Amino acid sequence: MTSLEPVATSATPAGPRRVEADTKRRTARRSYTLITGCALAGSIALLALVALFWLPYATDDTSGGRLTGPDGDHLLGTDKLGRDLLTQVMNGATIAFQAGLGSVLIAGTLGLVLGLLAAFAQGWLDDTLSVLLDILIAFPTLLLAMLVVAARSGTLGSAVLAIGLAQSAVVARLVRILVKRVLAQEYITAARTSGTSWGRIVAGHVLPNIWPTLAVNLALQFGLAVLAEAGLSYLGLGAPPPNASWGRLLLEAQATFTTAPIGALAPGILLVALVIGVNLTADGLRDTLDPTTRERSA
Repeated sequence: MTSLEPVATSATPAGPRRVEADTKRRTARRSYTLITGCALAGSIALLALVALFWLPYATDDTSGGRLTGPDGDHLLGTDKLGRDLLTQVMNGATIAFQAGLGSVLIAGTLGLVLGLLAAFAQGWLDDTLSVLLDILIAFPTLLLAMLVVAARSGTLGSAVLAIGLAQSAVVARLVRILVKRVLAQEYITAARTSGTSWGRIVAGHVLPNIWPTLAVNLALQFGLAVLAEAGLSYLGLGAPPPNASWGRLLLEAQATFTTAPIGALAPGILLVALVIGVNLTADGLRDTLDPTTRERSA
């Protein structure tokens, strides 16, 4: 009679290994996304920073000849007015970051204040503020910016103010939702029962819990602000000459695209690269900073 003996099997479970491998892949993907985004946006930020202190030529220098190709004197050639294209592109990078950072600062400050007020409002006031925010969000951002710029003047400051005001409604609604979610937690009730003031609760509990999601949203708003400023400049409502916004460069180069395509390709590629870089950075920050995202992906 044949004796039955247990067959030796591997004692190491496959489940933990698979979970560990999946975690490593997700971590690598988050790191790759964040690094790629920071590299793209950071390189253009460096170009804008250099342009603050040094430019190859003056922005209004037209001595280079019309539509010359790249050479030793003009690395990207010249435009139809004889201006150095590299100078114009570098100046456009500075304008893009000024527009993006200024708009985000206005939208973040105003949106945070309005969002906190709406979150603490009750009854009809809460409903009224919510409806007003929804109406502002539904109104096209570019159209609102055009109205503000047209009412004032076509300057970079007007464009930044218009874009910031348009984006503040989006930030305010997000802040309202996030703050209401935090205020519904039990530890907030315990803090109020212990006599903690609302000011200390906001500073110690509310803001630390909403800032990761808010930071990601503001990063996305930066990319949208850069696109909005380029659109306004393309329509002639942005920074006036001799400032060379990327949108204005695209407008001026469209008539000569077939003969001198670099005039449109250079600002267009930088504009797309900056927006993609900012979006990738925001995506990486979301996966890194937002604990709820990490929990869902675990």
